Amino acid sequence: MDDFTNVTYLSLEGHVELEKYRYVYFVITLTVYLLIICCNAVVISVIYTNKRLHEPMYIFIAALLCNALFGTTGLFPKLLSDFLCEKQVISYGACLFQAFWIYIYAGTEFTLLSAMAYDRYVSICKPLQYATLVKMSTVKKLICFCWLLPSCQNCISTVLAYRLQLCKFKLNRIYCNTYSIVKLSCGDVTANNSYGLFSSSLNIFPPLFFIIYSYVRILDVCLKNSKDFRRKALQTCFPHLIIFISFSVTSCFEIINSRLEGNIPHIINMIMSVENMVIPPLINPIIYGLKLQEIFKIIKKTIWKEKNFFSLKF
Repeated sequence: MDDFTNVTYLSLEGHVELEKYRYVYFVITLTVYLLIICCNAVVISVIYTNKRLHEPMYIFIAALLCNALFGTTGLFPKLLSDFLCEKQVISYGACLFQAFWIYIYAGTEFTLLSAMAYDRYVSICKPLQYATLVKMSTVKKLICFCWLLPSCQNCISTVLAYRLQLCKFKLNRIYCNTYSIVKLSCGDVTANNSYGLFSSSLNIFPPLFFIIYSYVRILDVCLKNSKDFRRKALQTCFPHLIIFISFSVTSCFEIINSRLEGNIPHIINMIMSVENMVIPPLINPIIYGLKLQEIFKIIKKTIWKEKNFFSLKF
């Protein structure tokens, strides 16, 4: 607590040998962050600037990549700042806001992946009804819903955390999450834990069951059709499936990590806590850029044009 400004500060104690590897951490983290920004921005700009890609599947991809940029903005700038500061502290309000920001990213990722599964399901299983069921107006509504639902859910958990009286001020993490903040309280946290469990279940299990159902139906349709049909269907579904599995696994690691912090090595704790905001945002644009032929062709064509331009110039 700062007695002069009446602001509560929390100390982030999760850094490993920061004094020794401060600049190494900074360079690696900055490189990863710049790669995430560049890779996602390239694919988003390709979709935005090419009208033939203004279709539901590509709009959902752009929304997913925008969400990755949104989520990483909640982590990397503060993390980079901490690497260069003598003290790794954050105000209580800013800590709650960071947790709120990151949880919206995670919840939106699951809902967007569900919307993308619906798009693939209708496209493959009900192709004659696709234009009717997946109109651009429907896509806009789905994307708004994908952002709005996690935002409302996390507003409640943030308000519940804000009302708590803290009796500890050290977080054994490198960024804030709601569950860790709740553990600093010396009061009754039954409501927080109950709602947290409910909210996490709502974020994970409905999308999980719907995506599994969608892919079971897609697989059934593929098995009944030609080899060429299966190849085209899997070409559009495979990137989505990889990304869904990757994000689900890293999310499970983070949930387990936040509850079993004392039972596994601290360095593993820290790696597990950030991988959900490093691995998916880094591999998503690479997977979509390489696996989806339309996007890959445009990126390749753009690079070739730039190469020819510079060769002619110099």
